[in-house]
Amino acid sequence: MHWLGLAAMVLALVACDAQRVSELEEGVSTEADVRARFGTPENIWDAPGPSRILEYNRNPAGYQNYMITIGPDGKMSALRQVLHPNNFARVQPGMMMEDVRRLLGKPMKRTPYELSREEAWDWRYREGTGPAMVFTVWFNRDLRVLRTSTGPDPEAPEQRGGPK
Repeated sequence: MHWLGLAAMVLALVACDAQRVSELEEGVSTEADVRARFGTPENIWDAPGPSRILEYNRNPAGYQNYMITIGPDGKMSALRQVLHPNNFARVQPGMMMEDVRRLLGKPMKRTPYELSREEAWDWRYREGTGPAMVFTVWFNRDLRVLRTSTGPDPEAPEQRGGPK
């Protein structure tokens, strides 16, 4: 029953996000419009020029993280869902932890490994109607990427025999 409730919550979140996204238009919607639909951002990043990027995370329950760029005119110039393989391919060994955070948004989980002096960050994602997946980045003690991996999400209802 727990997984049915979680699945219903995820479906509701996806439906709400689709509605929110459809109500925004690049070059027309203002930062106030974005905040009215998405709320307070998790983080605000400086972008090239006087633009800013508002970060909206849907992990751990959802499968998306959004980066919404607000241009110098105060209008939305881009809305991107950043959890997808094309973005994951940009994460390379030696990359700084903050740069990964800025690229992918807040991870769903951070796991320290004291003996190896590493930390793993996980992001849950889904490609279309495909299975739930997890993208993992391992960082060394210097806060640099060591390696990455992708695999099935062991917590997803379909992995536990529940509904998709």
